[in-house]
Amino acid sequence: MTDTAKVLLDLLDLECLDTNLFRGSGSGGETPTRIYGGQVIAQALTAAYSTISGRLCHSLHAYFIRPGDPSRPVIYEVDPARDGRSFTTRRVVAMQNGKQILNLAASFHAQEDGWDHQHKIPEVPDPGSLEPRHKILKRNANRFAQDKQAELLRPRPFEIREVEPRDPMAPEKTSDANQMWVRMEAARGAGPELQHILLAYVSDFGLLGSSMRPHGLTFHNPEAMTASLDHAMWFHAPVQLQNWHLYSMDAPFAGSARGFNRGSIFTEDGKLVASVAQEGLLRPLKR
Repeated sequence: MTDTAKVLLDLLDLECLDTNLFRGSGSGGETPTRIYGGQVIAQALTAAYSTISGRLCHSLHAYFIRPGDPSRPVIYEVDPARDGRSFTTRRVVAMQNGKQILNLAASFHAQEDGWDHQHKIPEVPDPGSLEPRHKILKRNANRFAQDKQAELLRPRPFEIREVEPRDPMAPEKTSDANQMWVRMEAARGAGPELQHILLAYVSDFGLLGSSMRPHGLTFHNPEAMTASLDHAMWFHAPVQLQNWHLYSMDAPFAGSARGFNRGSIFTEDGKLVASVAQEGLLRPLKR
């Protein structure tokens, strides 16, 4: 296991303070300035799973309320809203400095059989034919300010290959279609709960960027203020994130300083394992 993978798995291993009360670290995730949204969602889901046995999450809905401070721990309080015969519901509040930074509702379902259908996986190049994201960042690192280069080049636990990567500093206007392959070798052997938690972490990668693509913007572009506002996720089938998964995203709408983004996550052989939706702040900056 790589050092970066161990850091992430440690982040997701919460300390139990009391019944339904947990503490997680804020540092060690994707960004040094504020806590990455997928990290808070994954930790909140971890807290919820810690109060449940024998059922898997089928959906979660979260609101980002305040930016998280990575220099401070996050407290997660779980409300055991309902334990039913088929469904279990949990509400989780994430807090720093006595204030909410995120609240999340998650539902867990006992295994049942039913009808099956799904949309087909999009036809895209296979991951082996695409350049790894870290090589693209390394090639472009000298175009960034010195203080940002180390963060760009920092090793990460996930391997990502974008189907249509754009120039990070001078992005062209293009389709909102936004697709990438992702996997995490350290997920091998993880149980179904941790696989869900890791996929929840991944689900915030690049999603808001879908609504930025038609406007020639990236997260490195100083023309826009961006932040995730809410996040919803549905789990459809078992996840094995040590294998390649296609995250196929789009953004059917942007307006009123917000962008709406959707995603479907498929296994390499075409099984739809999860769906995602998110609205994000996309505010033009005045010059």
